Amino acid sequence: MANVLVVNAHPLSAEDSQTVTILDTFIEAHQASHPEDVFTMLDLYYTDLPEIDGDLLLAWKSLQKGTDFTELSSVQQEKVRVFNEFTDQFLASEKIVIANALWNLNIPTKLKAWFDTINVAGKTFRYTAEGPTGLITDKKALHIQSSGGTYNGQDFSAQYVKGILNFIGITDFDSIYIEGADYDPARAPEIMAAAKEKAKSLAAQF
Repeated sequence: MANVLVVNAHPLSAEDSQTVTILDTFIEAHQASHPEDVFTMLDLYYTDLPEIDGDLLLAWKSLQKGTDFTELSSVQQEKVRVFNEFTDQFLASEKIVIANALWNLNIPTKLKAWFDTINVAGKTFRYTAEGPTGLITDKKALHIQSSGGTYNGQDFSAQYVKGILNFIGITDFDSIYIEGADYDPARAPEIMAAAKEKAKSLAAQF
């Protein structure tokens, strides 16, 4: 049995989203081939996701100086607590699925805020004399992304997602890029069919 964390960074349903359509295809196929796995769905656009702000920065500085958690302000305590919950949720999962659309050549802001909660010194990476070293070597990840044009995984968003996961130690990484349907609508059915087949294939071995 494995805990599967699904991070959905798209606000629309499968009816209106290529990303979510392929995500749903993957989940259905994975549940069929791995019925023992436990899924946790994290819909970022319907989640109160913490963002790094002045309260969090000052709270972390105080904690680093030895201040007791109970001495933080009530606002700081709550923000640190919620931030840590997302970090712990990630740490408790063996398989990570991230789904988003490419917007303005970048990841959605909600997804960036989530990545901040899992990119934590001392928990997911550590500093060494040779530079930072990832601590997360026991997880696998899948990135699902749709884009109107074709980038072959070389866009900044795809590179960022893979780069951050590699940075914290995750090298068991697969991707499904749904590209070009807006540029060439006539090929949209073919593009979606190929993405669904890849999703089903990866689901069996993920």
